[in-house]
Amino acid sequence: MSAYAFDARYYRALAALLQYPDAALVAALPEIAAALHAGSPLHEKVAPLLGHLRDGELIELQQEYVGTFDRNPSHSLHLFEHIHGESRDRGQAMVDLMQEYQRHGLKMEGDDLPDYVPLFLEFLSLLDETQSANLLGEAVHVLAHVGRKLAQQGSPYAGVFAALELLSSVAPAELDVQPARDMDEALETFGPGADGAEPLLGSAAGGVQPINFYPQRPRKTV
Repeated sequence: MSAYAFDARYYRALAALLQYPDAALVAALPEIAAALHAGSPLHEKVAPLLGHLRDGELIELQQEYVGTFDRNPSHSLHLFEHIHGESRDRGQAMVDLMQEYQRHGLKMEGDDLPDYVPLFLEFLSLLDETQSANLLGEAVHVLAHVGRKLAQQGSPYAGVFAALELLSSVAPAELDVQPARDMDEALETFGPGADGAEPLLGSAAGGVQPINFYPQRPRKTV
C-alpha cells in the first residue's frame, strides 16, 4: 500500500504544477506547497520545482515549459502518446478513457485531449480512494517513464512524477513499446492538444470501457 492516505488535494496540487505557468499559478504556489505538507517526502520531491517557479522570470518559465513538454515527444503530457504514439489504437484508448470520465458523471470541457496528465490527475481527485488508487496504479508505469526522461534532462518537473510514484502502491515497470507517429486522427476526433489552458470537468452521463494504460501487462489492482 502507498504510505500516503488518499487526499484529493495531492492530485489537484500536482495537476496544477504541470499546467502552463502563468501569474495565477505563481500566486498559488504557497497554497500548492501547503497542500503537499511542507517537510514531507511528497513535498520534498516537488520543492525544486516550487522554487524554480517562484524565482523564475515568467516568460522564461513559459518558454521552458513549451520546450520541455510541447516540443519533446518523450516528455509528452499525454499518457497514450507513450504507448500508442499517434496510431489508431490511441484513438480508441482515448474514447475508453473519456467514457470512464462519463461513467463517473463527468464530461470534458475545453480542447484538451482526455489523456492529458493534468486532466487525468484532476479526475483522480474526484474519485474515492480505491478508484483513484486503481487508476493511478494503471498509469504509474507511463508517469514514471516520463519522470525518468525528465530527470535525465535535469528538469525540475521530474519531481512531480516522482511524487506520483510515492502516491502509488504499484511499482512502475519499464515501458517496452515503440509508439507510432500519426496525430491527424486524434486531432480530428478530440480537437487540438493541450495549449496550457486549465482542464475542466463538468457533469454528464455515459457508458464505460476498460482502460489499460500498459497493454503489455495484466491489469493491476490495489
